[in-house]
Amino acid sequence: MLALLVLGLASCQPDYAHLPTFSSERKLLQAVIETPAGTNHEKMYDPASKEFRSRQRAGTDYVVEFLPFPGNYGFIPGTYTTPTPSFPTGRPQPVLVLAESEPSGTVLEIIPIGLLVLEEAGVLEKIILAVPSRPSQQILPDVTTWAALQQHYPAVQASLRLWFLHHGQWGAVHIVGWKDEHAAEQQVRKAMQ
Repeated sequence: MLALLVLGLASCQPDYAHLPTFSSERKLLQAVIETPAGTNHEKMYDPASKEFRSRQRAGTDYVVEFLPFPGNYGFIPGTYTTPTPSFPTGRPQPVLVLAESEPSGTVLEIIPIGLLVLEEAGVLEKIILAVPSRPSQQILPDVTTWAALQQHYPAVQASLRLWFLHHGQWGAVHIVGWKDEHAAEQQVRKAMQ
């Protein structure tokens, strides 16, 4: 009886990997939060178990040794990036949502405002920068474009640059460039194919 209950509860867990890219109600881009803002313990969604697990490096939980995550890190469902040595089958499009901390498994409707292009060990990674679409969830009022972010909050880009440069092994990550919301939207469309 207990085994049936556990099996029933496990099957009730949402399959975040197969959520639609856009919300059904408002047709806005969605993000699944894996790692909440303000933590140093990186999590990743495991589609096989439908659980959020600690990211592993060399068999141990990966803990960011610099500053905590500057935003809610996750992915855009229904998307896949180009395969890399770290992710041979690709992975969902990464996104950093600039908002108050949200728990792992939160699904937010978002507005893409920029694209960060990184290079690590010769591999390019593109990360969508976004804000929540609901004004009540926004911590950066009046920011819905890259130009607005730079105009109203110029220190955000410098803070993100510093964090991403120190997120991995020191000196291994390089910022290739920053792009606007149009490039971010184009990247999402590309990752949907």
